[in-house]
Amino acid sequence: MHTQKVWLVTGASKGLGLALVKKLLAEGYKVAATSRNLPALTREAGAQSENFLPIETDVVNEQSVKEAVEKTIAHFQAIDVVVNNAGYGLLGALEELSDEEARRCFDVNVFGVLNVTRQTMPHFRRQRSGHIFNISSIGGYTAGFPGAGIYCATKFAVAALSEGLAAEASDLNVKATTVYPGYFRTNFLMQGSLQVPENPIDDYKAARASLAFHQNEMNGRQPGDPDKAAAVLIKVSEEENPPLHLFLGEDAYSRAHAKTEEVKKELEQWKDYTLATSFAVQ
Repeated sequence: MHTQKVWLVTGASKGLGLALVKKLLAEGYKVAATSRNLPALTREAGAQSENFLPIETDVVNEQSVKEAVEKTIAHFQAIDVVVNNAGYGLLGALEELSDEEARRCFDVNVFGVLNVTRQTMPHFRRQRSGHIFNISSIGGYTAGFPGAGIYCATKFAVAALSEGLAAEASDLNVKATTVYPGYFRTNFLMQGSLQVPENPIDDYKAARASLAFHQNEMNGRQPGDPDKAAAVLIKVSEEENPPLHLFLGEDAYSRAHAKTEEVKKELEQWKDYTLATSFAVQ
């Protein structure tokens, strides 16, 4: 029965992760959910029960992730679906973000995904099944947002990791799906989820305008419904051949098409240069 699948969801105390956990529990799935803030997680999703295991976890700390996976298997005797959702936004021009600020974002958004993947894949290999959803962003497919270079770079990396994992694990019957959400009405754009540079540079007017737009105009007006996104993820998890790339939202769909057409246009426009690099045929 599909309701017997065990899900492990990171970053589950708010946003899409929380919406997914609530939807899964309501539909009878077994769920392990992680957060750095356990009280917030249990306050929002409920206390531990037969079907729900909240776990305090820091995805940047691989030992913490290892313990979370072990606790999940001990509680449910299995893991079937993993959702790498933990992450945060960062809006700042490349020059004005410090090395520490940039690396911190990569630590959570990229190396956190790697930690969870490394710790769950041995279990998936043993059972010869599993599905990993890596939550990227439409910014992981097109990075034309002023001030979002570092954040988008982390989400491009997540997409690349998913593609690599899909190629490596296909013989093991382990699936990988990159999820590219557009704007969804969560607290992602609120303080605490969206970080800004400690030392902004006034010359980057476009980056400042982008930050103001996201905080003052887009926040609270996002077109995407996180509950509907959660429902889609559950449906996709039941597909025999799930997609490697899953875009969520009309805005993500439109931006993905625009980026694809832009690349196709440039590919043909500069084709002569592209093909001028091979050794001459003797």
